[in-house]
This record gives sequence, structure tokens and C-alpha cells, in this order.
Amino acid sequence: MAASGCGYSLAGRGSFLPASIRRVAVPQIENRTNVTQIEQVVPEKIRNELIGRGKYEVVTDRTGADAVLSGTITSIFLQPAALSNNQLTSRYLFTLTMSVQFTDARTNEAIWSNDTLTFREEYDQSTSSNGAPVLEGSAFVDQERGSFDRISTDLARTVVTAILEAF
Repeated sequence: MAASGCGYSLAGRGSFLPASIRRVAVPQIENRTNVTQIEQVVPEKIRNELIGRGKYEVVTDRTGADAVLSGTITSIFLQPAALSNNQLTSRYLFTLTMSVQFTDARTNEAIWSNDTLTFREEYDQSTSSNGAPVLEGSAFVDQERGSFDRISTDLARTVVTAILEAF
């Protein structure tokens, strides 16, 4: 019972933002890579994470927002991480680097920023019934999109927690 008044709370549920921030804009981000649609996936995941916290109205338009989260995806790399018995790539490492800013819309001052936010995810290459890697373009793109989804979810959770928990 003595711990009930000590100020501890569950991680991911607090907020160190000013009380005046109630409406947060998360517009589409800039994509400086040749990977398409990631600039739409990442902000959508961030919006969903903010909505899940239940304290903020989240919008896509900056008009009337108290704060704006903006960002730029600066690089995406795909590299072999493991080889099969046939010495063909069986697992890939996907790395995404981006710059993120959370700005007070009234003062235009940065509340939080990270210019080199980096996320990594490994995933397996599809294989045929005989165990050989499937190099068909559509299967590879489908796996990439799944990886984008996982990385975007992790990225959104990390960004929102960093902003709200003042990390």
C-alpha cells in the first residue's frame, strides 16, 4: 500500500507532454528511398499507436493541430543474413533509418526529435517444396511488405513511447 502514492505508472501509458497538446497531426512523411508506399504505412501505424493511447485526437491535417509529428525515411537496406545448405540466401536483414520530429504547432519548437532512428528486422526468404529459395518477384515483394508492416509497428510504438514518456 505504501507504493501506491510513489508516482510509478505502467510504461507506455504516461505522458510528459504539456496539457495544452490535445490534437496531434501526423501527416504523410517524406520518403527518400525507392521503396514505395512505406511513406503511407509508417504514419498510419503512428496514428494508430497514438489513438491507442486514448489521450489525443489524431488527424492527418496540420490545420488546428497543437503538435505535429513529421519525418523522413532516409534509407532502407536489404542484405543477406543467412545462407541455405545450397549457399543461397535464406534470411534477409531489413534496416530502415529515418528522421523524426515532434513539434509544438504554436511555437514551432521541437518537443522531441531523433535524426537517426534505426529499425532492423530479419525475415525468411520463401522456399519451394524442394527447399530452394523462391526468387519470384511477387513472393519477394509480399514478404517485404510483411516486413514493412512489422517494422512500422515497432517504429510507431517506439516513437510514440519516446515522445510521451520523454525518453
